[in-house]
Amino acid sequence: MFTLFCIDGGVCAPEGYFADGVACGLKPDGQKDLAFIRSDRLCDIRAIFTSNRFQAAPIVHFKQHAIETTNFILINAKNANAMTGSQGVEDIETVLSHAKATFGSIENPAMSSTGVIGVPLPKTAIMQGLETFDLNAKNPDAAAKAIMTTDRYDKQVAFEVKLESGESFRIGAMAKGAGMINPAMATMLCFITTDAAVPADEMATMLRLCAESTFNAISVDGDTSTNDTVMLLSNGASGVYDREAFMHALERVMHELALKIVADGEGASKCVAFHVTGARNREEAVIAAKALTNSLLVKTALYGEDPNWGRIASTIGASGVECDPDTLTIAFGGVTVYEKGTILFDAEQEKKAAQVMKKSAFPIHCDLGIGEGEFTAYGCDLGHEYVKINADYRT
Repeated sequence: MFTLFCIDGGVCAPEGYFADGVACGLKPDGQKDLAFIRSDRLCDIRAIFTSNRFQAAPIVHFKQHAIETTNFILINAKNANAMTGSQGVEDIETVLSHAKATFGSIENPAMSSTGVIGVPLPKTAIMQGLETFDLNAKNPDAAAKAIMTTDRYDKQVAFEVKLESGESFRIGAMAKGAGMINPAMATMLCFITTDAAVPADEMATMLRLCAESTFNAISVDGDTSTNDTVMLLSNGASGVYDREAFMHALERVMHELALKIVADGEGASKCVAFHVTGARNREEAVIAAKALTNSLLVKTALYGEDPNWGRIASTIGASGVECDPDTLTIAFGGVTVYEKGTILFDAEQEKKAAQVMKKSAFPIHCDLGIGEGEFTAYGCDLGHEYVKINADYRT
């Protein structure tokens, strides 16, 4: 048995972690744009990355060095260092070498970046900025704000996990993401710290398992980034570990951050859970649910608060999964509008469904009536503000 308690502190909540964010001139008006996470002892680190074949230089660098232990992560916003070739990796080497020379305690540092694709890394500004770091700072709010791009707010979460024995460990995290969200492993950027004594050989497996129902289950706009990264750092400072408790806490952390990202979708006003049941198997439930999160017609109907169930049905039918109009049921919240070949969408039901859609968060349930497969994917609406943000993203 174990109990989770929500606590403050984000990535600094676990024992032995430090973080801060500063401005180095990548963002305008003195906004914070460069962050670090540091542990006072060497951490085991495991990461999962985007499946986009054009992976950004920080991912290439991480893989080339096969980093498995570290005590320092450097993160910059505004520049993705993607599609920058070998020079992008060389720039990271230059920046991290400078970090090690500036702070002698840094071991096996890693870097993560987010922002505009196809622009060389402004390494001079970053190196000057990191010289201003106070490695003993515990300022998770500043770090979380520094990694934001089009995010409207920072995304943090932390828990203390108490075991039946009275022992406890902590886990904390921060993430960024609001657009270019259609993860095929993870989200834009997410950094998870823990003082639990997690066995290194279990970390990657747990990350992948938890990602399937969290970051891999969300979509804002159907686009997969070149930089998607989730990093898990474990320094073992608590000396405590329980696999079931840690797995539960890790999934909870990733789930909460995933929903924060969907709710913060560029210009979004709705966070919708597309719950697909009765599919032939889980794989087909995943396909149908994700098709619904990515459909532009569905997303614009959400924006207009229009319970256009025909778009739901059409999207499922086009997704390639086994389905039949005579076994399909569609409900907005608890309002059923179509049931196994019978249209229930009269004036009264339409009014009730429209009321559901006025909420900022609600479920849409689609039972295919074929088998036992089920999956829930999370998406948001798409409106004028998304177009406005992305029409001039580089400026």
